[in-house]
Amino acid sequence: MEAFHRVLNSTEYYETRPFPAGGYNWTLRVYPNGNNKDGGSGYLSLYVTIDKSSLDASAHQEVYADLMFYIFNRNQRKYFTIQDTDVFRFNAFKTMWGFSQVVPLDTFKDPSNGYLYDGDHCEFGVDVTIPKPYENSELLSFSKRSDRFTWTIRGFSTLTKYTYSDTISFAGRKWKLAINPSGSGSGRGRAVSFFFHLLANQRTGAYEAVYVLAKFQVLNQRKLGNIQMELENWYGITTFGWGFSEFVSYDDLRDSSKGFLVDDTLMVQVELEAISTTKYFPS
Repeated sequence: MEAFHRVLNSTEYYETRPFPAGGYNWTLRVYPNGNNKDGGSGYLSLYVTIDKSSLDASAHQEVYADLMFYIFNRNQRKYFTIQDTDVFRFNAFKTMWGFSQVVPLDTFKDPSNGYLYDGDHCEFGVDVTIPKPYENSELLSFSKRSDRFTWTIRGFSTLTKYTYSDTISFAGRKWKLAINPSGSGSGRGRAVSFFFHLLANQRTGAYEAVYVLAKFQVLNQRKLGNIQMELENWYGITTFGWGFSEFVSYDDLRDSSKGFLVDDTLMVQVELEAISTTKYFPS
């Protein structure tokens, strides 16, 4: 517009000629005094309308459009933009969508703010985008759990290698506990290492990652207090097994008065507290 104040003083709104986007015809409406019917008094209002003739009213056709409005700011050499987080739904009964309160009118009319320049010039624009329906999606959710499994390991002193528990069913998946009596990593030669494995075929998708929050304990058989550790990690990103290199020290096991190893039996427990599930669409 090269004479904004003439528009301001002469009409409720100015409407552009139709322009095509996404197979439909649209117009941009500028309300220089604000759209009072939509709570825009004291503001500049901007809207887009869809040409009714391009809609099939008998079929109750709906068109979803993403709108981004622009106002040029000469001072900043940038466009002020406004956009909703949701798409707008156009149909034969609702042909106009936009924003009633884009910029306060006093702010817009003050030349020092850069929206009006070279006397009475200003620039408006809009992008109309018709998004395509998504074809694939996934839903990641988290649920609290209270699944518990206790592993009683008899003849502990006879173990010489990495040892697995029976298969555990938690949250619809298969797991196994494992211990390394010789210790792994920082626990080698000084502590028993303990791990929790998700069986490799238990993911619902080839790229699925499974979040796990679980509590692990070495049970004290003399009721003197358990050794407890918490694991929070994602399975399937880099590995299917997580755990603790130093789960229980040899010193604590050798001291019979501490009550962790009784009659050559060690008892460990895992309690699943939370887990993620991913659903894929289409499945």
